[in-house]
Amino acid sequence: MISLIAIKQHLMQVKMSSLNALCVIFQTDADKMRCMLEHWMRKGKVKCCMKTAACGSQCFKCDSATTEIYEWVGVC
Repeated sequence: MISLIAIKQHLMQVKMSSLNALCVIFQTDADKMRCMLEHWMRKGKVKCCMKTAACGSQCFKCDSATTEIYEWVGVC
C-alpha cells in the first residue's frame, strides 16, 4: 500500500517528478497516483506544473496521458 507520507518524502527529496515516474516508483496506476497527489495539492504542498507543447510529442518516449509534472512547494 502506498502511503501519503512516502509520496511526500519522495517529492521533498527530488523536488519535481513526472506522474509517470511516480507511478513506476510506487508501482501504481496514474489514476490512483493522481488521487494521492490531490491530497497534497489541496494542502498547498504540491502543484501540478504546466507541461510544454513538446512534452509527449517530440521523442514519443513519454505517454502524453501521464506527462504531468508535480512539484513539492510546501515546507516540511
